[in-house]
Amino acid sequence: MSTANFGRAELEAMLVGLRPKLHRYAARMAGSAIEGEDIVQEAAVKALAAHDDGALVERPEQWLFRIAHNAAQDHLRRRQRERSRITEADMTTVEDLSANAEARLGAATSLRGFMRLTLAQRSAVILVDVLGLSLFETCAVTGVTLAATKAALHRGRAELKALATAPDDMTMPKLDPKEERQLRRYIDLFNARDFDGVRALIAEDVQVDVINRARLRGKKEASTYFGNYDRVDDWALSLGFVEGRPAILIRNSRAADAVRGFMLIDWRGDEVAAIRDFRYAPYCVADADVRAIGG
Repeated sequence: MSTANFGRAELEAMLVGLRPKLHRYAARMAGSAIEGEDIVQEAAVKALAAHDDGALVERPEQWLFRIAHNAAQDHLRRRQRERSRITEADMTTVEDLSANAEARLGAATSLRGFMRLTLAQRSAVILVDVLGLSLFETCAVTGVTLAATKAALHRGRAELKALATAPDDMTMPKLDPKEERQLRRYIDLFNARDFDGVRALIAEDVQVDVINRARLRGKKEASTYFGNYDRVDDWALSLGFVEGRPAILIRNSRAADAVRGFMLIDWRGDEVAAIRDFRYAPYCVADADVRAIGG
């Protein structure tokens, strides 16, 4: 269909509905739930801009995955990740082995595990085994030939099987003492609902990004954000790590062990310069490596 019968409101609704699925792809491509959300946001902006410029859209969902795929590649280039190329060398007869075992393995593999695959292998395994696309749909998203897609899928699955038996050597990261004091102070004030005390820690030009909801700029707009927390009592904050980064874990106060979201805080000296709140992005929590810190 073209933009003439596929309106912006319909596209925006589709982006909301597909966001968790797009994130599963982007997060595994980037090896990070946090960076995956950055890619999804970039893809959404590009899709809306392309629509407004009159892009022809015949298969909207496939089109959005294509944009997300390109955004992920751009993101990886910016990170200057070494990219690998694979040859097609007589892989045209490799069978499609999309059995349940491969799908379960792909879905269960950690985000860090996917980073052990080449870019082509990663993309093929995620699209076929995690998201359930056919080989032909995968080719349409990636722009790669069927033979190359089969080769990447075959080798990627083999690599994941090897990784599945390897020991997990990740240890708890260490937190800088100053940052720990700052974060614990912020958490204590928040849990005590002393939002005047929290606001005293906030920079005048603070940026607050409530993922999937709103972007707020400046202390005045940020007051709305704190007010929303003050109106409900279903949360409690604690200290932890998300993908090795110091973070504030948002727990369900009625189920103490349930982490429902997290916050990332950027400091400028002793002031909070930026807040990224993932409370309304449960798909990020599901994909991220979240570790709590005692005390």
